[in-house]
Amino acid sequence: MTVHHRVAERPTDGPVLLGGVGRWTDPWHPFDATNRALVDIGREAGVPLTQAEDVDAALASFASGPLPSLVVVNVGLPRDDRPVPLSWAEAGYGRLLASDVPVFAVHVSSTSFAGDGRWERVLGGVWVRGTTMHPPSGPCTVQVVDDGHPVTDGLSDFALDDERYAYQRVAPDVRVLVDHEHDGIRHPLVWVHDRPGGGTTVYDGLGHGSASFAAPAHRALVAQALRFLAGAP
Repeated sequence: MTVHHRVAERPTDGPVLLGGVGRWTDPWHPFDATNRALVDIGREAGVPLTQAEDVDAALASFASGPLPSLVVVNVGLPRDDRPVPLSWAEAGYGRLLASDVPVFAVHVSSTSFAGDGRWERVLGGVWVRGTTMHPPSGPCTVQVVDDGHPVTDGLSDFALDDERYAYQRVAPDVRVLVDHEHDGIRHPLVWVHDRPGGGTTVYDGLGHGSASFAAPAHRALVAQALRFLAGAP
């Protein structure tokens, strides 16, 4: 018997949010709240995001036709023992990663395509199981180490309530914008990656929950990242 998978038609070729829904969620991250925060910030920034109802179907839809102008990724690592992404979405996923479409990836998305070198090359860094960790989530201060980029323009060190990743594997050619200190070591949190194959990625390691996006400086950073990637003034 042949099984036909329905591929949802994209409602727009503009900015798309691949937000945690269905199997792309986990028990530790409130994706409903963080997806909503990203959509709200995008609207305020003049970069309206259309959230995909099904991540695998959205990835599959990228196999043909126009690609989105920007992809925002805020997903977890599926734990249902099925392929990541599903086999019928692989062609679209591969086409997206080989394209020059700008990508804004948030927090736990660095774990989402575990072991896939293509995702690591697009992102510029990933969570490494057994090595990467985070100190307890809570009030903290992060350091803006490069305020000469449009993403961090006008920002300085800021406080927020969040979870900060440490010991991720980060490519040496990324431009680190924000970091934090843990165990006497500086760990990159936000960076810009000009991908070797073309296109630009901004990774924001902050954004564990809604409290993170309540911090005005973090909201400003996200808004500026979206405008930068979308080519908006």
